[in-house]
Amino acid sequence: MSLLTGKRVLVTGGSGFLGARVVDEIAKHDVASIDAPRSAQCDLRERDAIRGVLADARPEVVVHLAAVVGGIGANMATPGAFFYENALMGIQLIEESRQAGVERFVCVGTVCAYPKHAPAPFKEEDLWNGYPEETNAPYGLAKKMLLVQLQAYRQQYGFEGVYLLPVNLYGPRDNFDDRTSHVIPALIKKCDAALESGAPSIVCWGTGKASREFLYVGDAAEGIVAAAARYSGAEPVNLGSGEEISIAALTELIAELVGFTGEIIWDPTKPDGQPRRWLDISRAQQEFGFRASTSLREGLERTIEWYRSTRRAPVPGR
Repeated sequence: MSLLTGKRVLVTGGSGFLGARVVDEIAKHDVASIDAPRSAQCDLRERDAIRGVLADARPEVVVHLAAVVGGIGANMATPGAFFYENALMGIQLIEESRQAGVERFVCVGTVCAYPKHAPAPFKEEDLWNGYPEETNAPYGLAKKMLLVQLQAYRQQYGFEGVYLLPVNLYGPRDNFDDRTSHVIPALIKKCDAALESGAPSIVCWGTGKASREFLYVGDAAEGIVAAAARYSGAEPVNLGSGEEISIAALTELIAELVGFTGEIIWDPTKPDGQPRRWLDISRAQQEFGFRASTSLREGLERTIEWYRSTRRAPVPGR
């Protein structure tokens, strides 16, 4: 039986890009109720706000998705805010959930927590074998501390915390803001704008040699809810697709799918970020049967189609 069946569930960040999908997945598990307050209703940086929403919802399970996130540029511009706000939200929510009698706490971390030079594919056992890549270390470390907190709380209080490490997510409703977007929406927007304007070339950050793994948002939601429903272990679990691609190859693929045939120019004065990101995904498959089903090409096609259908209209929920 699902560990979610009949439970009252609270989802932070539940109206966002990933959260809306997670809420839909949770609803398939015959839960008693789902609460997904928006940040305007519950500012997780304020302890009284957390206490209020926990008192109102009386959750037995909390799924913590809310985060302050962005690409390399945003991480470099506001590292202090990324560290402080992500750490503060998570630390306070875990403590208040413990005091409120929450039975299970599912925390979604980040691949940015891994050491810069972890051997690929990244295994969960390598999480502490080095310092994260510098451009996003403050964010990665803030989220990593929540794993420490959950494991310490399990040891001292018997508080059941589950910690997941997803790779970079993408898909329809992604963030296409020039200041804070991640690499896939940034490249889709750049290629589409160049195609529309007839520009002969685009300029991309770095050398293109770094590699990444991407997980389609719908698959990520399925993995998170599968863990919430079936996993009770103390050890962190990677969530990914198992498919590694260089940034150069990704850019070429997006250009092909968009229809941009101009020149791709690389700007090596801009950072590449972490040299490689590629996860060992065997633990998720063994522990709760999760394996991603959406190929990168298929997911990109859906994302491009969504972007083109909505780029001239207000995006619902944003």
